[in-house]
Amino acid sequence: MTQGYTHHGEYKVVGGKLVVVDLVVADGKIAVASLNGDFFLEPDEALVDLNEALVGLPENVEHSVVRDAVAAGLREGAVMFGFDADAVARVVRRALGHATSWADHRWEVIGPETMPIIENVALDEVLARQVASGERGPSLRIWDWNDSGVVIGSFQSVRNEVDAQAAAEHGIQVIRRISGGGAMFMEAGNCITYSLYLPSSLVDGMSFADSYPFLDAWVMEALATVGVKAHYKPLNDIATDSGKIGGAAQKRLAGGVVLHHVTMSYDIDAEKMLQVLRIGREKISDKGIASAVKRVDPLKSQSRLGREEIISAMIDTFTRRYDASTGAVDAATREAARQLAASKFATEAWTARVP
Repeated sequence: MTQGYTHHGEYKVVGGKLVVVDLVVADGKIAVASLNGDFFLEPDEALVDLNEALVGLPENVEHSVVRDAVAAGLREGAVMFGFDADAVARVVRRALGHATSWADHRWEVIGPETMPIIENVALDEVLARQVASGERGPSLRIWDWNDSGVVIGSFQSVRNEVDAQAAAEHGIQVIRRISGGGAMFMEAGNCITYSLYLPSSLVDGMSFADSYPFLDAWVMEALATVGVKAHYKPLNDIATDSGKIGGAAQKRLAGGVVLHHVTMSYDIDAEKMLQVLRIGREKISDKGIASAVKRVDPLKSQSRLGREEIISAMIDTFTRRYDASTGAVDAATREAARQLAASKFATEAWTARVP
């Protein structure tokens, strides 16, 4: 921290620049502010505007108040490159202790453990609530499963998404998760799925659109190490130059916790998927992709690696980047997931709540 200042914060804009702020707080208000970083700002004098916009704001100031003060305080014609008013608000909130960074938390990585898909879905809710209650620290969990299922989003219609007869013929269960987003077609080994359980302070002031690439930046790095050059495509798609390889979904729960999860295609039987997913047929036909395509395997074909090797690279990247330790799911937590799967996720009342 710069000498004389009482509060310091840093924020690296996803795809942008580093924004740093040093503050003096006195009598519950920001008394002095020094915004700095490797961003670009024109004209130079606009930096004075930014600093003056922060002075006088209360120590418990909300993100939106900082953002609006910055936007209103900039002189006419000023231009911010590599950062914006939201980034300034985020770094100020970090400096004041209301928002956090990855480094502020002790992360755990829970490696893959084979269990039914419905228990993976239930375990997401159990672990998220443990993080909210303080029983568990922020965590990354890699899924694994040995059965087949279609995991639909919280607000999707069962009849509009799934061909019930085809699903029954293929022995594919329909499971509704607690987050929004689209359907996940899951068979053993056909995709890679992970979940993040994190305090909402990490995405303080972020829209869903901003938080997706922020939370998955480490995945882009991990994929690059195995030869897959991926990028985010708004709102929640992960793609390469060859097309979509996966999608993210998120649920912000009461208690200040966020559940964020991603499924990426490794080696999917597209023919079977199109028999089971109604919306999938429409999406494929709209893009003019012939039904002769037998497999959807972007991670397999682009990396030339086994699924376990890609998962290992992901765990290694997350562990190194966030200094994470190895975590586990204890017997009591597994049992809680089994009970929740039976009492909620396996019930018709939940699955068909949007018929």
